[in-house]
Amino acid sequence: QVRFVESGGGLVQPGGSLRLSCVASGFAFNTSAMTWYRQSPGKQREGIASIMYATPTAYYGPSVKGRFTIARDNSKNTVYLEMNDLKPDDTGVYYCNTPQKFDSWGQGTQVTVSS
Repeated sequence: QVRFVESGGGLVQPGGSLRLSCVASGFAFNTSAMTWYRQSPGKQREGIASIMYATPTAYYGPSVKGRFTIARDNSKNTVYLEMNDLKPDDTGVYYCNTPQKFDSWGQGTQVTVSS
């Protein structure tokens, strides 16, 4: 059974930082690319950062490039998202999944950027 458990969200002021974690199970994590998705209020869920499985090659959406860093630890089946210089537009629920998107999603972790 595919499962994702996201954590690390919270309330942070603009310019602040957070580190999100996602523990995955039920599939071949070590040979799967992983993606962080964000669903902002009133918007559809969108992929914002992806990391390949064999190399540290990563891809970022334009809204987060230069501020967010995705990383993974295959020994822990965990993918991370380091978020710096957070902005109010980064507010939303953050999820992880593969780029192909398993039907099963985690509960996500809420990030709120507000002064």
